[in-house]
Amino acid sequence: MTVTLLGATEIRSLAAELDVTPTKKLGQNFVVDANTVRKIVHAARVQPGERVVEVGPGLGSLTLAILEAGASVTAVEIDHRLAARLPQTVADHGVEPQRLTVVDADALRVTELPGDPEVLVANLPYNVSVPVLLHFLETFDHLKRGVVMVQAEVAERLAAKPGSKIYGSPSVKAAWYGDWKLAGTVSRQVFWPVPNVDSLLVGFDRAEGERGTLEERRRTFEIVDAAFNQRRKMLRQALSGLFGSSAAASVVLESAGVAPTGRGEDLTVDDFHRIALRAAAVVDQGSGT
Repeated sequence: MTVTLLGATEIRSLAAELDVTPTKKLGQNFVVDANTVRKIVHAARVQPGERVVEVGPGLGSLTLAILEAGASVTAVEIDHRLAARLPQTVADHGVEPQRLTVVDADALRVTELPGDPEVLVANLPYNVSVPVLLHFLETFDHLKRGVVMVQAEVAERLAAKPGSKIYGSPSVKAAWYGDWKLAGTVSRQVFWPVPNVDSLLVGFDRAEGERGTLEERRRTFEIVDAAFNQRRKMLRQALSGLFGSSAAASVVLESAGVAPTGRGEDLTVDDFHRIALRAAAVVDQGSGT
């Protein structure tokens, strides 16, 4: 059975049928170019028989490209009209109905995914891209890799390494789960409507094993946020609020092998994790446990 992809005319027709007008509020920019959605699927290394989760399938452009590659799709869609129409669109384009499962819900509130997909592929609106990615990585440990299309600035932050001016809280939190790399460029002209910003593909491969416990992650992320909320300050000052004083912060930092005069943008996720572990140890010692 041959899968056909959506073209620009059909996408506009579907939108008119559903009375869907792309909105800035939801960050909706529909991809109208078949080569682009195939490029995303190729970058994600989607294989026949795999189960893929797609966040925000919209009218189904990328969904059909994933299905064309032989995978099955669990599609999470917040817009009830789009969620209800997607199975018909897929069937109309030559796909067996059982290869698509639609979850009509807000991606940020989803806690279960049918089929335990191992691959994440999505075109994410810039205003929720980082929260959605972190929520999915935190909640679904069966996700092993993925590629998402996001605003260029977001993609660059996710893939940034220590020492870069764009390295920040999202960079460190994303690195907790694995390795992130830029995976391709996307022209503005493949979208309807044409956005005012550039987009990039960014991909991840989850690290083997867990980096730390849930509590360690919570504590590490708290330290990351504090460090980058005042990124121009030395770490001993930026973390003074968390540890009670800059002197207390210096004790924790030095015990973790981190210079108190350094800054958050110089530290790896392992450095932040080590600070969190030493902070817990210092607290335990202080309480006599």
